Amino acid sequence: MTAMTPGSNLPLTAARVAVDVAAPVRLDVSGLLLTADGKVRSDDDFIFYNQPSGPGVTYRSGGGSAPDAVVVDTAAVPAGIEKIIVTASPDGAGQTFQGVEPTATVRDADNGTVLASFTPPRLGAETALVVMEVYRRGDAWKVRAVGQGYANGLAGIATDFGVTVDEAPAAPAAPAVTAPAPPPPAAAPVDPRLAPAAPPAAPPAPPAPSAPGRINLDKGRVSLRKNETVSLVKAGRPLLSQVKMGLGWEPAFRGKDIDLDASVIAYGPQRNHLDSCYFGKLSILNGAIKHSGDNLTGEGQGDDEVIVVDLGRIPAEATGLVFTVNSFTGQKFTEVAKAYCRLVDAATDEELVRFDLTGAEPQTGVMMAKLIKQFSGEWEMTAMGDFVKSRTVRGMVKPAAQAL
Repeated sequence: MTAMTPGSNLPLTAARVAVDVAAPVRLDVSGLLLTADGKVRSDDDFIFYNQPSGPGVTYRSGGGSAPDAVVVDTAAVPAGIEKIIVTASPDGAGQTFQGVEPTATVRDADNGTVLASFTPPRLGAETALVVMEVYRRGDAWKVRAVGQGYANGLAGIATDFGVTVDEAPAAPAAPAVTAPAPPPPAAAPVDPRLAPAAPPAAPPAPPAPSAPGRINLDKGRVSLRKNETVSLVKAGRPLLSQVKMGLGWEPAFRGKDIDLDASVIAYGPQRNHLDSCYFGKLSILNGAIKHSGDNLTGEGQGDDEVIVVDLGRIPAEATGLVFTVNSFTGQKFTEVAKAYCRLVDAATDEELVRFDLTGAEPQTGVMMAKLIKQFSGEWEMTAMGDFVKSRTVRGMVKPAAQAL
């Protein structure tokens, strides 16, 4: 069994898998079938206890004695569906994940063999989670650990992915006893948890663009550890401006130059390689990404190489960027000291995110970080620190695609 971390992925070794989510409290587990644009085709693609089956996806109740699960038969999923996300929310009205540690387990649906598990970290004010996703890559299927929290409940998740949510009517102000509201139209099954509660004498507040349970930039500079993720959101808004990814290193032994090359590899939504920006190609994606040029020694203070990324100009087909460092001359990373990457606001030179590489392996390449565009339009940065045997960016294209 593999214990997964946020953003990690694994190939599925079974055609039918069940994803169950267990916690000390009762959870409601649901599934949504999403197309390439990250939306459901209709409300029929929302699978939960009131609508327990869809094409290739079924909801399985644990009956209170076992966790609920979403079962995915990959061979029966329609061709237009790119991924199935598995969500969870506490059964108690308004209950958050504060003090609740849910664990998702991926099993072979036919024999019960455990394939992987994932426990989302740092949960607090969230009332619903996108826990995991089962997704298509060419002819193969994979599973990814997500752990994205929502403070506005299952309704927030549902509306984000295109499910129609009927808002509850405003509550009458005076009578203590009122007649029940008429039921919603019976065109599709309705989960009663999806109707957001209206505050007295005021319309419901619009859903927040970013759930407060996720790490973002509201509190200033963020220092990441390996596999941790930060949402590039500040004051509730995505950071759609120019940023600089600075990469730096020093020789581990005095008097010895170290020639490393920083690069960024751009991918489309199917992990298809779009282009690579490095010392031999200093601008890609119509100038949305630019490289500062090669540093031959690694000596000196500050960033050794800088890659400028204009997030607002990144074309829609580019949804993933992986930042890498390679040793063309064959020097290993055990000969490198103080390697790091940092994300800087290009307008103010304010450091937003930093990741210091604390370990080293005798390899010639390392994937430092990745920027992934979310369905909401936000970008998220994940620290990687994964070593690869490759002296050039060309050799990093395939392992970086697998790491998305």
